[in-house]
This record gives sequence, C-alpha cells and structure tokens, in this order.
Amino acid sequence: MLRLRNLFSLLSIALLAASFLSCGAHDSDEYFVFVAANLQVPYWQAAGAGFKKAADLFKVRADFVGPNSYDPKAERDALDQAVQKKATGILVGVTDSALLKDSIDKAIAAGIPVITMDSDAPASKRLFFIGTNNYAAGVSGGMRLAQELHGKGNVVVFTMPDQHNMQDRLRGYRDALEPAGIKITRVVDIQGDPRIAFDTTTQIIGKEKDQVDAFVCLEAQSGKEVAGVLASYQVTGKVVMAMDTDPETLDWIKKGGIAATVSQKPYTMAFVGMQMLDNLYHHKPPALDADWSKDSFAPIPSFVDTGSAVIDKSNVDSFLQKQSATGGQK
Repeated sequence: MLRLRNLFSLLSIALLAASFLSCGAHDSDEYFVFVAANLQVPYWQAAGAGFKKAADLFKVRADFVGPNSYDPKAERDALDQAVQKKATGILVGVTDSALLKDSIDKAIAAGIPVITMDSDAPASKRLFFIGTNNYAAGVSGGMRLAQELHGKGNVVVFTMPDQHNMQDRLRGYRDALEPAGIKITRVVDIQGDPRIAFDTTTQIIGKEKDQVDAFVCLEAQSGKEVAGVLASYQVTGKVVMAMDTDPETLDWIKKGGIAATVSQKPYTMAFVGMQMLDNLYHHKPPALDADWSKDSFAPIPSFVDTGSAVIDKSNVDSFLQKQSATGGQK
C-alpha cells in the first residue's frame, strides 16, 4: 500500500510538471521569490538550486532570499520585502508558522500566491503545502531504529517542537517505536541552535550514558553534533538517527557514527514549487483566499508529497553519485 501511494505521488508530480512546462509564453513581469529558513544550511542550498533551475527553464526572474542563520523574524522580514517588491509568487520554507501567518495572509490579500514548503503554516491562507509526508518519514525512521535496537531501549529526541513538520516526524517515530517496546524518554528543543544538541549529548554522556541507547535528530543539524560528541568520548553502542543529507551527516554514515538518515527532496520541492507558482500566474484560480482544501473540485491540491527515503551505509555511495550528477547539493 505504501509503495502504491508513493507511486501515485510520483505520477501526480510528473503530470503536474508536464502541464506546467506547457503553460505558454513568459514575460518580463514575472518575478518569483523563494524565502528560505537558513541560507547557510546545505538543505536549503539544495532547494535554492532546484528553484533556480526551474526559473532558468522558464527564463523568468527569481530571487533566493532569507536569513543566514535560524532567525524566524528575519525570515518574516524577507517575506514582507518580497511582498513590497510585488513578487509574482512566493515559495516559503516556514520556520515559525504563528509568526509568519500574518505576513503570508498579507501576501494573499495583495494578490500574490504563496506556497509553503518543507514545513507548513496551515492556519494561514497559503494556497497549499509541498514537501515530505513527515509522519511517514518519522515512521520509516522509527522502524529502522527499532531494528537497530532489537526491540528495547531508551531514546532521546532533538527537535524544534514549534515546527509542524517536526511534530509530524515525532508522531511517526512514536507510533513506530512504542509497539516495539522502545521508549522516548526525553525530547529536547534545540531552538535552531545545533550547539544545544552538542551540549546536551555531552551532559548525557557524562551523567546518563547507561540510561540512553539512541539519539534521534528530527532536523538536519543535530545528527553530526551528536555523532561528533560520541566519537570524541569514544562512546560506542549508541544508535544515532539523523535527518537530511548534508555532507557531514553522510560522512558520519560512511564512518559508522550515524546509523541512517531520512532523506527528503528539497531540490524537488523547490523545483516543482517554482513550476506551480508559474502555473498560478498563467492560470489564476477564481480566488486566492478560498479554502480549496474542502472543495472536491479545487483547481489546486492541498498537499504535494515529494517523498523520502532512508540512507545508510548500503546506499550512501549511490546517493552521493546521483546527488553529484544532478547538482542537487550546492
């Protein structure tokens, strides 16, 4: 069933992309903006590459903007600036959904389509969300961790609980681990700062080493920090599950410091997101502020799932080869 669902998602994306590529001529008035959460993180750089690639295909103007660190207020300011510049369409990777809600709604009120990616802002008037089925990603990570722990153990989770995508990932991990008899004993808010993961792991190794069997990192930056601490103190027998595919995470997988990571498709998210924004410009829906999610005949989807996969020692080299060939990590 899961395989059929993934196939359906891929076919849906392919059909959407095909229709968008045939949408007609473009003009100099088109100006699209991608507001990312952190321009310095490889995950968002990969997404920026996908956005630029799609814009280049259409020969339209596009900007990739956002803060150089985790800074939701700075991201909100970048979003507001895109509205002031009268962007044709905006793709935004949501950090703080409550903080960004008013800015998203103002963009919609100004007639600018807004699509969220990676993490959603469902209480806003954004048109729809494109990204990972984060619950399914959490379940796949949890099932892999259950195999590593052989059905018993205590787990510490590093996350940012205000983000909807990480809430869904944690729910998925819980649903996979609890039936296997594995307990999540502590959930740590890293507040966008990977040093918190580093410091917390150091404290655990010093005081609670025998009480923790695994570390789960629900965002991109913590996994390498946890693996680094364990290696520095020569601690073995602990399982580390990471998220995303930044170079250091993949290197730790090759060295054995990280058991596996759940790979998303930021390049694909932004590539398809740019195409969808362009289609919305050429084929405007009757209203931008309608609740299309409850309309059985809506002209737009409510969610586009770009998929995810588990990367470990068995497939990390092939992943790196494909990544290099597509330019997906820049």
